[in-house]
Amino acid sequence: MPESSIRIGIIGGSGLYKMPELTDIEERQINTPFGRPSDAIIIGTLRGVRIAFVPRHGRGHVLMPSEVPYCANIYALKLLGVEQVISVSACGSLREDYRPGNIVIPDQLYDHTKEDRRKRTFFGEGLVAHASVASPFCAELSEIVAKGVEEAGGTARRGGAAITIEGPRFSTKAESNVYRAWGMSVIGMTASPEAFLAREAEMCYAVMAHVTDYDVWHESAEPVTVEMVLQTFGKNLELAQQALVRIIPALAGAECTCECRSAMAHAVITDKTKIPQEARKRLDLLIGKYLD
Repeated sequence: MPESSIRIGIIGGSGLYKMPELTDIEERQINTPFGRPSDAIIIGTLRGVRIAFVPRHGRGHVLMPSEVPYCANIYALKLLGVEQVISVSACGSLREDYRPGNIVIPDQLYDHTKEDRRKRTFFGEGLVAHASVASPFCAELSEIVAKGVEEAGGTARRGGAAITIEGPRFSTKAESNVYRAWGMSVIGMTASPEAFLAREAEMCYAVMAHVTDYDVWHESAEPVTVEMVLQTFGKNLELAQQALVRIIPALAGAECTCECRSAMAHAVITDKTKIPQEARKRLDLLIGKYLD
């Protein structure tokens, strides 16, 4: 059964949780039906609120975007009782007005990933469900994240479509210009399938995307490099931490009225009498209440 005392989860870089305000820290190794998460889950108390951190790429950044065990990460947070998930990530800008150093809180998502090993759903193997993801990010959580960024002194850019590419390489100029022509605002490598899995797990999910570069389309800016990403994101790490110091108490005191918590109420299409016991057991934490 989930632990109701931990309602907020953060998925981000391995150093994100290293903030002076975080106390009572413990590490927890968790096994899930979908394997082990990227690393031990770090649990701590921030401003009186118990929260859980997942180092998305493992400590030391040892996992490529396509190697991240997304299902295990989301399932582990669900197992802990997490209801709201904030993703902290780096991104490239595909718009002139979304400048390096800005924080983007997107409201749309385009999945342009290709690898089969990047598992995109908890379902299958005898149990079929179709999640509604027309609005893939929780609007209520996104607004609280944006306000937290602004209160911490950052520039929050609300809205825009995030495109997830496979990686680990960066885009070619031709690709970058195509994404701009499609109307994409920022580009990254991890929002998909995280957002979709969070929806299947009936968790609120929002992205705090730190713009580190102009990808490769901008003629007057240098093409994106690892050095550029690390340098800019390093500067923003403290901003991200200070934003979380403000976001977490706001979330703890907010009453959620969104539909994320009941997103799968009518999503299961498989005849209940045809669902294998193994599938029921594997997915009981997520949708067991709808199969009784």
